[in-house]
Amino acid sequence: MEMIGTASIPRNREAAWKALNDPEVLRRVVPGCETLEMVADDRMRAQVALKVGPVKARFTGDISFSDVVPPVSYVIAGEGKGGIAGFAKGTATVRLEEVGPEETLLHYHTRVDLGGKLAQLGARLLDSTAKKLTRRFFDDFCKVFAQEAASDE
Repeated sequence: MEMIGTASIPRNREAAWKALNDPEVLRRVVPGCETLEMVADDRMRAQVALKVGPVKARFTGDISFSDVVPPVSYVIAGEGKGGIAGFAKGTATVRLEEVGPEETLLHYHTRVDLGGKLAQLGARLLDSTAKKLTRRFFDDFCKVFAQEAASDE
């Protein structure tokens, strides 16, 4: 499965970069994220609970960062195991483009491979679920900035 898209973030590039690398922010905005911790400068460990169609699973996995060019871009690679539900393995290339003093455009290109019961679900269901989770991530990510702005007033 592959997804390419953009999302507008209502902050400058440095603030967006900082939030994208903050485990506490990410824990709050990654759908189903239960735990997320830094285990090294370039690695995190996560536990995420998701429901995809009839399949519910709790994935435990590792996330690594490479080709890091602060505050412009990086590549994220992750692999999660969900027991009988299967596994998910993927990469995401992320690039931040400063559009204005308080607007950054995030470009992403993801590739995900699934195995086990998840891989047996139809492509249409998997695509629609992936798009829904991606929208939810960016909506919640932007809400973090709105909450920060409200608390600054």
